[in-house]
Amino acid sequence: MTSPRHQAVLLALGIMILFDVLRVFLPSLITLFGRAGSTPAELMGLYAAAWFALPFLSVLLRPRWALLGGAVALVVARLLLQAGVEQLYVASAGVTAGLVFLHGCARTLPRAAVPGGIMSGLAFSTLAHLLLDGVDLIWRPGLFPWLATLTLCTSLLLLVRQPPAPPQAPMPPASPQVHVPPASLQVRVPPADDLAPARVWFLFGPTLLLTGMATTSWAKAAQGPEPLIWATGTAALLVLTLVAATWQAFRPPLPRVLGTLAGVLLVCCTTVLLLPSVSPALGGIAQAAAGALAILCLGPTLAAAGRTPARPGRQGLGALGGGLVFLIAAFAYYAAYDMDLGFPQQFVPISAAVLVATVAFLPRPSPRTDDQRPTNATPAEDSQPPTSTAPGESSQLSTSATLVKGDLPPTGFGGGGRRRGRVVLGAAVLLVPLVVAATWRPAPPVRATQGDTIKLIAYNIRMGFGLDGRLSLDGIAAWAAAQRPDVVLLSEVDRGWLLNGGHDDLARIARGLGMRYHFAPAADNVWGDALLTHLPVRQVHSHPLGRHDYPTGAQAQAIVLEVGGRELAIVNTHLQSPDGQAPEVAAIVRALAAGEDAARARPTPTAPGEPAQTPVSATSAGVVRPVVLAGDLNTRPGDPAMAVLEAAGLSDPLTALGDPPTSPADAPTERIDHVLISKGLTAISAQAPMIAYSDHLPVLTTLRLTSVDQEG
Repeated sequence: MTSPRHQAVLLALGIMILFDVLRVFLPSLITLFGRAGSTPAELMGLYAAAWFALPFLSVLLRPRWALLGGAVALVVARLLLQAGVEQLYVASAGVTAGLVFLHGCARTLPRAAVPGGIMSGLAFSTLAHLLLDGVDLIWRPGLFPWLATLTLCTSLLLLVRQPPAPPQAPMPPASPQVHVPPASLQVRVPPADDLAPARVWFLFGPTLLLTGMATTSWAKAAQGPEPLIWATGTAALLVLTLVAATWQAFRPPLPRVLGTLAGVLLVCCTTVLLLPSVSPALGGIAQAAAGALAILCLGPTLAAAGRTPARPGRQGLGALGGGLVFLIAAFAYYAAYDMDLGFPQQFVPISAAVLVATVAFLPRPSPRTDDQRPTNATPAEDSQPPTSTAPGESSQLSTSATLVKGDLPPTGFGGGGRRRGRVVLGAAVLLVPLVVAATWRPAPPVRATQGDTIKLIAYNIRMGFGLDGRLSLDGIAAWAAAQRPDVVLLSEVDRGWLLNGGHDDLARIARGLGMRYHFAPAADNVWGDALLTHLPVRQVHSHPLGRHDYPTGAQAQAIVLEVGGRELAIVNTHLQSPDGQAPEVAAIVRALAAGEDAARARPTPTAPGEPAQTPVSATSAGVVRPVVLAGDLNTRPGDPAMAVLEAAGLSDPLTALGDPPTSPADAPTERIDHVLISKGLTAISAQAPMIAYSDHLPVLTTLRLTSVDQEG
């Protein structure tokens, strides 16, 4: 580490690797350690908290030992994850190692390197995530991911091995009686005023949370693939704001008024980001813009926090405390989908934004003066060159210019700002088409079928994670494409949860299948169910279902397709509370079978304030549609909820075709995933193939429309 620039790069590389490890650790909690909804959330929380608490033991280590040891352990964990070794426990140890590394950085790096280093690490990690279409190197086999990972890890080790810059004055020779460690292991800590303050290190945790959510958790297009202008606009927003936030973090802080406005804007944008999307188009655009602006505000907040005076001894604890804040906030937000917190879950990230703004712009304590020095310190103590020290002692070395009493060192790197800014802006502009090329494909053509037979897949994909805990989106797409389906219905589709790594399951699988898609949000804007098909879609509408005291939201996606010139209705759903939601779905099935429009086939006969509706009958409209109800119904044959669905005119054809169980995928014993059909349809074949891309097995059926009048 020869300059603040090198130290900022060191910090950024460590954060990039730590973020990679976190994107494995968080989903592993619910795919390997336990199962969301069945494993007690408290147990998963205690397990995660243990790995975030262990780094506090690093306060017993010398600063450079913590820095070096944490970096080496983090690199080892990252390489083992690339090799697929013991994913849960290696990722857990990697999180601990990353926090120990940050603790060492907090006690050794000068303030000039810290705000920009933190923002650079988060920004570069996010940009790499975007360029990889959300499927990080850890999940990719082959030579290139290994080469990229080795390059990243080697760069971190080379930088961390370099000792701080030597002092200007020559060091006196060491006494023969005193052992002097090698230069790469000596602890040369900058003076207290040259260390970054504890508050900027504390903000790392909530800033990590907000960056992760702002870049992936905004509402995506409900129908896709999205237009090129949408893809280009969102890519440009994210790339430019990430680069601008990083640039601002390296610059001197904004004036207090502008800084305060940035903090207020951060809170407002975080609030907009988490609001339910009332419009699939305008809502998504507004939330994408809000997420981008939230990211933009994080740079000035880190710069402002880095400007405050440092209090010796608190920096490391600040970094570890910020890590705990990240864990608590992330766990509380996502645990709300399986348990009642007693308050809206959106309160959690909004509180994190308030915390960032408040801590960054708190009144700054006055820097220490000569009158405030410890009684055993001399006025010239900070300016003395370091001397050889015995083990257990630390020499002090300033990596910035000599301070004038009462002044604070700058946080930026000085000179060449405009020229460097143009270079950075040019690089950001070049990144935009690369991100678009990695994440967008033109819409495939609609292909009508002239026959009366369709092949349908219903699959709960568990956010794309297989039984081994590894991301399996490409495996799902490849298997499904090999079946040559006409319709694919997916449950537990994640389009951007930070908890699961921040990837868009639906867009990735749709590209692999070469199909158009229709997304139906259920739990929130980016988690729900989806239809993929190449058939003409005449109507599609998502109806929210009642919660019935169950915290996870559910919906019923009403669809009308054209098959051989005739209409086929499909209801795609994932029931969370079958006893309460089955009657609602049955009402939708009846309405669609009677010829009602998808948007008007509501879970209840009427909406508040509207006159009662009379379902269209076969005699009045001359048509009755056949209906398919499919998805993870969490219902077994013989359950009361199944009886309610059968009373709506549905039957279970799989009982006569082997009655294949679907859950759990590794040793299936029961069938809770179904394809139910009404009159006018016949099941030709059905199976539940033994594949390990989820904790459920898919249901693969071939259906035939049996008559022109669709009466069967």
